[in-house]
Amino acid sequence: MSYEFFIGLRYLKAKRKQTFISVISFISVLGITVGVTALIIVLSVMNGFEDNLKEKILGVNANVVVTSLGKGLRNYGEVSDKVKEVPGVTGSTPFTYNQAMISSSGGVIGAVIRGVDTKSVGSVTILPTRIKEGSLDGIEAPFAENAEGGTGKLPGIVIGRELARNIAVGVGDTVNVISPMGTMTPAGPVPRLAAFKVVGLFELGMYEYDSNLAFISIGNAQKFFRLGDTVSGIEVKINDIYQADRIADRIMLVLKGDYWTRTWMEMNRNLFSALKLEKVAMFIILTLIILVAALNIISTLIMVVMEKGKDIAILKSLGATSGSIMKIFMIEGVIIGLVGTFFGTALGLVTALNLEKIVSFIEKAFHFKVLPPSVYYIDKFPSKVDPMVVAIIVVISISISFLATLYPSWQASRFDPAEGLRYE
Repeated sequence: MSYEFFIGLRYLKAKRKQTFISVISFISVLGITVGVTALIIVLSVMNGFEDNLKEKILGVNANVVVTSLGKGLRNYGEVSDKVKEVPGVTGSTPFTYNQAMISSSGGVIGAVIRGVDTKSVGSVTILPTRIKEGSLDGIEAPFAENAEGGTGKLPGIVIGRELARNIAVGVGDTVNVISPMGTMTPAGPVPRLAAFKVVGLFELGMYEYDSNLAFISIGNAQKFFRLGDTVSGIEVKINDIYQADRIADRIMLVLKGDYWTRTWMEMNRNLFSALKLEKVAMFIILTLIILVAALNIISTLIMVVMEKGKDIAILKSLGATSGSIMKIFMIEGVIIGLVGTFFGTALGLVTALNLEKIVSFIEKAFHFKVLPPSVYYIDKFPSKVDPMVVAIIVVISISISFLATLYPSWQASRFDPAEGLRYE
């Protein structure tokens, strides 16, 4: 052990007359601990929320969407088969996308009607697993434009639970779907209307989807919206969502026609950009806690230098160089930073990895919900620890602690031994 390290470590232990310095050192360690802990917990929660949101968005939307430059995509079966052969693609399904109004005795609401293929939709979206009542298979009942009377003759429709609540319907009830693109008659355009039987209710966990989406079969969508033998596009699922751009380029090379692709990142760019900006802002704000603790390190070292003037003079008289004196106080400051960072990292990781249990305990102890599912649409407190983020926090904390030692240590190295021993 070098004498610089030995002396630096010893200066952390206060004598009776220097208790105040020891208290300041403890506050510095505590400040860094709190800062690092807060950074790890907050960024882990934000990562968890982002992943939760991403899972819900990508659960019902494709990773890549293939559409035609013309009006509707023809030969969609052939296109879908070609897309499946592209390396990295795990599933594809055709879809239609139209806006309409859904009415019942309980009210009228605007909605997006999506036509899906029940055989392949499960390979791309989580819709089949989120049917809470009824069955998705019921939408396969054929569309009869003049169907009246018995509900057995009506085609099926699956709607979101929130939408069902808004118009007061349930499984087995009948709703009317009204297309704004009506039929042209001598008296002018007349809205197209057809009755559908509610065969299922889904819950995707996002209010925007659960209150505005409805699904019918592709065949019924083509007949009702008069799309002919076309669809809106092909939804594609891939094995690595972060390779969406590269796989989309591969799909374009395979199709070689009037097609274009859009990735999930392009379709949700504003949302995820806002989340990233918020995460960066929180990182900067919480880093200020560590900076405040670093100021405590500076004040601690300055007081130690003033207190240890006699010791510095003796060490210099015995041959210690200015570099060695500087190293002694740098070691003291870095030890404070290392100890604070260690405890902050340990506490932050333990809390972040067990956050759901901690929140559950608090809810039971104080009888309230931190995140009511009816408001936030999540049933647990999401938290995801990213090792890279933790490593960056540790490096920044230690770096700030190191930088905080430079000025006081430099001041100590310039101390004049003659001045320190003049009145001794």
